[in-house]
Amino acid sequence: MTGTEQTQHEMTFRGIAASAGIVWGPAYIFQKQTPVISEKSVTAGDLDAEIQRLRSAVDRSRKELAKIYEFAKQKLGDHQAKIFEAQLMILEDLVLFEAIVKRILAEQKNAEYIVHDEIEKYRKVMVAANDEYTRERALDVEDVRNRILRNLRDEKLISRLDGSPVIVAPNLAAADALILSRNTILAYVTEVGGVTSHMALLARALKIPAVVGLRQFTSAVHNGDRILVDGYGGIVVVNPSPETVKAYEEKRERYREFEERLAGLRDLPAETPDGRRVELSANVELAEELEFIKLQGADGIGLYRSESLLLGREVFPNEDEQYREYRMLVDTMYPKRVVIRTFDIGGDKFMTSQTSRENNPFLGWRGIRVMLDRPEIFLEQLRAILRVSDRRTVSIMFPMISNIKELRRAKELIEDAKGQLRSRGVAFDDKVRIGTMIEVPAAAVIVEDLAREVDFISIGTNDLIQYLLAVDRGNDIVSGLYQEFHPAVVRFLRRIIERGRESKVHVAMCGEMAGDPLATILLLGLGLDEFSVVPKVLPEIKKIIRTVKYRDAKKIAKKALKMVTEDEMKNYLADVMKEYSPDIPRE
Repeated sequence: MTGTEQTQHEMTFRGIAASAGIVWGPAYIFQKQTPVISEKSVTAGDLDAEIQRLRSAVDRSRKELAKIYEFAKQKLGDHQAKIFEAQLMILEDLVLFEAIVKRILAEQKNAEYIVHDEIEKYRKVMVAANDEYTRERALDVEDVRNRILRNLRDEKLISRLDGSPVIVAPNLAAADALILSRNTILAYVTEVGGVTSHMALLARALKIPAVVGLRQFTSAVHNGDRILVDGYGGIVVVNPSPETVKAYEEKRERYREFEERLAGLRDLPAETPDGRRVELSANVELAEELEFIKLQGADGIGLYRSESLLLGREVFPNEDEQYREYRMLVDTMYPKRVVIRTFDIGGDKFMTSQTSRENNPFLGWRGIRVMLDRPEIFLEQLRAILRVSDRRTVSIMFPMISNIKELRRAKELIEDAKGQLRSRGVAFDDKVRIGTMIEVPAAAVIVEDLAREVDFISIGTNDLIQYLLAVDRGNDIVSGLYQEFHPAVVRFLRRIIERGRESKVHVAMCGEMAGDPLATILLLGLGLDEFSVVPKVLPEIKKIIRTVKYRDAKKIAKKALKMVTEDEMKNYLADVMKEYSPDIPRE
């Protein structure tokens, strides 16, 4: 909960918009009991029975998830249903369950205690990550653990509800959201989660509004309370007044009309009225997002986060496993291009191979540094990517580059991978496009040197801004100092874009700033060639681009660069938005 306002009995909570839509109805608090695990001794004569009890519980859990998976395929299609495959993979992890069996035999403890303790190790590593995406995947691990524990105890879950409620929960696993959707659900509201959680992805696929990240919300609401959910603005109102309901009815109608107009832009280019054409692509983490991306009219995938393949695994996927994932990605998007970023792990992201904890992982062993220290792993990934480049639509991008030496060594490994594929007679694109992220200030300062080595650069504003301003945006104490429109940030971006274009390389941006409508005209005016954004904002960004002349955008950017505070710049850009895109609903 980032803000609370109260007038009489009406309470307004602000969270994170996860799935669009505005609805209101009675609250239903869905709160699964957190398993209380007791450590119990098991006599030697009962150990076989305890292990059989474990295997029966795992088998039941596997059957439950298989049914959920089939239901998801029927309701959402194969791509969307794949989010349940990761949980099934955990249940089929022989190494994990052999370790659990060995511990039961060695320690002579009950199955519940060992299952909880063993799986909790993995969950804690993921929860401790600063990266939101990794933290959200921890919920999937927790859901599998709790499913096994529930089946060990022969407990049942409520899945049938009366009426049409708004589901309110501390958190909601994807399986819970899907099962509950068999009822007439109006919306989902959770205390934790983000826009990339599996629950949020499901809600968008099911077209059910959702707001997440409302901390301690369940303690402020009771079953049956009337609540209003605004999935556009991330707002939830408890006991809304008639005036509030009327205002939101009007807002819902404005968005409905706006979305109808946006639908007509799907097949049109992201081009200004005076002919400046830019690429508008999507950032992707999960295969189930691909169909939605195509429906949104993306020019391609500007960032595929390949490290999503590592989640829930103890070892890196081999070349063939990666090849199958990349092949599906490339074939689904063909003939549009796909930029695959090599594994970006360490720092704030889940690491399977690190044995010692770093005091400051953001400045430690992460990104390209890990891959260059593990060339055998890197070469497997590079070979897998090159194998799907045969359709000439694939590009390779390196993360966390900070100097020329790293970039040249990474390129040498690409040539090594090519040589290995040639010796096997495997076809690939010998002229595959190579790019680098610009997310470290050092890389931004030498961007013209890096640009001479690559075909394109892509600005990762999330890390770049944190490093530039010395602000961890995940730290509540200083997160307010994380400012996209800080004059230093905007002037730094101008330098990167100018130097990149002077070097005649394609300049993209794949950080969150690219998807901020308030920044669109500014970035256009600075000369950005490509915006790579989260899929849901793509039509809105395209509309803005199509409403402003490039020559006007350049004048606007020039004026913004003279401003000395973030507030001054944001207010100016907000006024510009009202002038050029007055029909775009604003919060």
